[in-house]
Order: sequence, then C-alpha cells, then structure tokens
Amino acid sequence: MKTAKYKRIFGIVMDSVGTGEAPDAAKFDDVGSDTLGHVGEAYHGKLAIPNLQKLGISNLRQTPIQGVDKVTSPIGYYGKMQETSAGKDSMDGHWEMMGLPVQKPLDTFPNGFPAEILQKIEAFSGRKVIGNRPESGTKIIAELGEQQMKTGDLIIYTSGDSVLQIAAHEDVIPLQELYKICEYARTLVNGPDYTIGRIIARPYVGPANRHDFTLEPTGTTDLDYLQKAGVHTVGIGKINDIFSGHGIDEGYHNESNMDGMDHVDHVMAEDFTGFCFTNLVDFDAMYGHRRNPIGFGEALMDFDKRLGTVLKNLKDDDLLLITADHGNDPGFKGSDHTRELVPLLAYSPSMTTSGSLGVRQTFADFGATVLDNFGVTGNPVGSSFLTDLK
Repeated sequence: MKTAKYKRIFGIVMDSVGTGEAPDAAKFDDVGSDTLGHVGEAYHGKLAIPNLQKLGISNLRQTPIQGVDKVTSPIGYYGKMQETSAGKDSMDGHWEMMGLPVQKPLDTFPNGFPAEILQKIEAFSGRKVIGNRPESGTKIIAELGEQQMKTGDLIIYTSGDSVLQIAAHEDVIPLQELYKICEYARTLVNGPDYTIGRIIARPYVGPANRHDFTLEPTGTTDLDYLQKAGVHTVGIGKINDIFSGHGIDEGYHNESNMDGMDHVDHVMAEDFTGFCFTNLVDFDAMYGHRRNPIGFGEALMDFDKRLGTVLKNLKDDDLLLITADHGNDPGFKGSDHTRELVPLLAYSPSMTTSGSLGVRQTFADFGATVLDNFGVTGNPVGSSFLTDLK
C-alpha cells in the first residue's frame, strides 16, 4: 500500500439530502424536486447551518438555500454528484458510491406483493399476512397494530423503495422469530423472478431492534478492495446492512443521527489508517418520507452543530467527505425518494485553497477518490478527484 495522502478518510452520507432535480428526473416523475431548497423555503430564511455553509453547501447550488448564503472563501471544496444507477434507493446510491452502480432496477410493488410471495411467508411462519400495500410504518401500525396484537398476524407493507417490511409487536412475536421470518423472506426475493433490495424487520415496541436483511452485493465493492488491501474499514449506521457486512472491519449500529455522530466522535479518537463510512438515516426515515420540512430542517441544524465538533477534531492528515445517497424532498409530492443531484463537500485542515469540484458524472467518483488515496485498484468506474484537493 502506498503512502496515503490522507491517513484517515471520514465519509458521511446525509441520507436523502438532495440538492435539486437530476438531469434524468423526468424519468422518475421528479421534475421540480429540491430537498435543500424546499427545506430552506420552509424556514423563511432562518435555517442556521453555519458549518455546512462555510464548507460551501450553497456555493454548489445555482440558487442558494434560503437563509444560507454563498461564502466568498469556503474552507474546502464543493460540488455535486449525479447518479447513474437504475433506481433511487439507498442501496443504489451507496453501492454506486462504492464502485458498483446498479444497472437493473430493483422490483417495487405499488399495488402490494404478489400472492405467491405472501402465501410462502404464511406457510413458513404459520401466521396470516395483513396489510400488503405501500404505506408509512407509523400509519399502518396505528391502523393494524391492535389486530396484530390480538391475532399474531404479520403486518407486511412496502413503500416507493424496493423493500418488504414486516412489523410485529415484540410481546406477540419474539424478535428472533421475526428475524427468522425475515431471513426466509429474503430467500424468496433474491432473483430472478423478484429482486428486492431490503427486507426490514419492524418490531414496534423496540424500534432500535429494527434490522435490515439486504440483497448481497452483486459484485466486488470499493470496501472489499480496501479491506483486501489491508486498509481498515469502518461502517457506521446502515452501512453494514446495505453491504451485508461485506468489506467492513468494524461496525456500529445507529439508533439516531446523534447516536451516529457519537460513533463518529468515537472512531475519530482512534488511531488507524483507513476509511470510516457513515450513514445518518433520520433525515430520510423520520422527515423525508413523512414530508416534514420543519423536522428535516431541525435535523440538519442538529447535524450541523455536531459537525462543528468533527471539524475541530480533524487532524491535518484527515479528509472529510460529506454527501448524500438520493433526495427525499419534504416539500414535494408523494412520500418517496426523489431523483436529485447530491452535495459533495471535501475538507481537510491541511488544505491551502478551495474551489469547485463541478458536477461529478457518477457517485462512483466518491469511492474512486478513496481508493486513489490509499493506492488501491478497484472497478473501472468513477474518476478520482484526489489531485484536485490541494
């Protein structure tokens, strides 16, 4: 392994924090989406994110976020990334960041799941399935939770994403039984007839016990290449689930964005050479899908405060990369992810200048830069911007 330009790289994914419609937004019926823009509008100029602001969060936009001015001299580099994957799910975005764009759309179920899948789950579990429609977890549990507790049925539902979610009260269906049912469901939808990105166990006494059973990566990712080369890899939040544990040396489960930032602070205090990859999901799960721009803005401001600690604790040979995996515009129609460009912010205390990284043509540029830093060869997708960081 070559001598790395940066000893440690910290990548933070602000899950769903898009920055305006992507060039192919029309294919997804997402023309007009702009997560950051609409959150700023909801705050009428009072959105306070000073750390993201000085990193250039408005500089990368043609129209600044309302209340978040462009700065004359950002402290680092800023740009945007465009997704090439077939879908706009978290798995698509993260896999592409790690050099594995998803070429074939995963299956979604706007009219509920086919009977053949549900019948097999019922036969395996010995329990009846209820629900079976696209819905928010909060709403469908409020509607069917009492019935589920009386009967022991399984509440199965989906969303605009490629997910099959199974909800049950922990006192009625023990966690290990629910997980076993989800593991079986996972075997039913690995292709070729149906390919679903995530099976999600949704116990609704202990939300911290949610567990994602994800599709195994269909190829080698940048995390695998880093690990094989002896570069230490850390996954915080959904990262371990999204990659089914592949390529991760050290993993941390998040209960919230703030819990995730606690884990980031913990890892920053460790002495290692490698890559720490973090996902903060509250923006998406708590506020984007629920179309709550005020809550979304509060989460951004809370993150920005914790970002101040990260900036303070970065060492001269550390690199911080901040981005997102898709949009989920709380000011847009529907309740699904939105096809947007995503922010790209890069900073190290050792930087002597700042500037634009432009619009990157694939999320894979993110991982290509990490690989380039550690002298590791990966998949032939993506272009490193490492030499642009000065």
